[in-house]
Amino acid sequence: MKLSMVANHARWPRENDIIFNLSERAQSAEKKFGKDEVINATIGALMDDDGKLITMKTVYDELKSLPNAEISAYASIAGQDDYKEAVKKVCFQGNDPEGYMRVVASPGGSGAIKLAMWNYTNPGDVILTSDWYWSPYGTIGEEAGRSVANYRLFNEQGKFNIESFKEKFKDIIDKQGNIFTIINSPGHNPTGYSVSDSEWDEILDFAKDVAKDESKKIVLFIDVAYIDFVKNDVESRKFFKKFGNLPANILTIVGFSMSKGFTAYGMRMGAAIGISSSEDIIEEFYFSLMHSCRANWSNCNRGAMAILSSLVSDKEKYDEYKNEKDKYKDMLVKRAEAFVEGAKDANLEILPYRDGFFVSIPCENPRQVCEELTKENIYLVPLKMGLRFAVCAVSEEKCSKAPKIIKEVLDRI
Repeated sequence: MKLSMVANHARWPRENDIIFNLSERAQSAEKKFGKDEVINATIGALMDDDGKLITMKTVYDELKSLPNAEISAYASIAGQDDYKEAVKKVCFQGNDPEGYMRVVASPGGSGAIKLAMWNYTNPGDVILTSDWYWSPYGTIGEEAGRSVANYRLFNEQGKFNIESFKEKFKDIIDKQGNIFTIINSPGHNPTGYSVSDSEWDEILDFAKDVAKDESKKIVLFIDVAYIDFVKNDVESRKFFKKFGNLPANILTIVGFSMSKGFTAYGMRMGAAIGISSSEDIIEEFYFSLMHSCRANWSNCNRGAMAILSSLVSDKEKYDEYKNEKDKYKDMLVKRAEAFVEGAKDANLEILPYRDGFFVSIPCENPRQVCEELTKENIYLVPLKMGLRFAVCAVSEEKCSKAPKIIKEVLDRI
């Protein structure tokens, strides 16, 4: 037997992240054949038409204007007070739910998920999310000794599958007495689906019904990482008000990320926002998560916090930022529309897309299909049930022509 020095709980398969692997292969192909001949749809970040990372001028001008000490100093464990206020303003934009609210800073949206999952589930618990989901939910759970169960995201009409959600939800909470469920909306990764207001009503009516049994504990984690690139900033945020005045045994945690909305991917800045009708529950939330911050990363990126605080506190700067963001949002919308229209013309089946960085294509043997597509110099990400195409990273012209090639490859396999 091979000698192993690592602890039992830390033995994992020795494999590299497939997304980064495919991205590296796509970059090699670009060097060999030229960028015009390659479609690299693996990257979950905004890229310009030449394949270069988009960095918002308003954001990085603000970073460069900060005093060195403001960038380099330690931050408060739960985040700077002005940052926490800025998070609420940027996230809710006036649609604050009624009740008690606290914010805890985290390294990106991933950190918010880690904080929430660790503090609101027990070892061995099952976490609920949709069958199409961002795979790190499972990785974060696995690291903490939790597992993931899935409901079917779509019904036969291509809408949110409330019946499957209810069935899985009830099964888990009846066994555990508690449930932690992640809903990634709007602009779901990887499908681009957004839960509608009426669908939220159904979800919350069901949760409130289950919560009548006061021994049951319900945590709704709402991952809004892509909210700043939803078509309508105002309409997309009205659903937040629905989380006000819920029963005390329903806690809502919103996972906020600066990565997408501020093109600050590597700065790793986000927050967990707790919402409850109980002041005691929300204070518990704050101090539990703050303890985990101290135990894991001590404190977050002060410079990134200062960028958000400074932009939000200055109306002229904030308006300039929003105008710049809207320019890139319009670009994203056109790319997505080009892909959806191209899929329709090519008779390529895609999942219902509404907003966000990605479109998904259901298929069998995703890894095989992905490998076959590389022969056509198209690089996508294989998922369990299909392929993810990052419209955020691909020019409108390439988004338009890619579906026909993907359909041809699927037909020949």
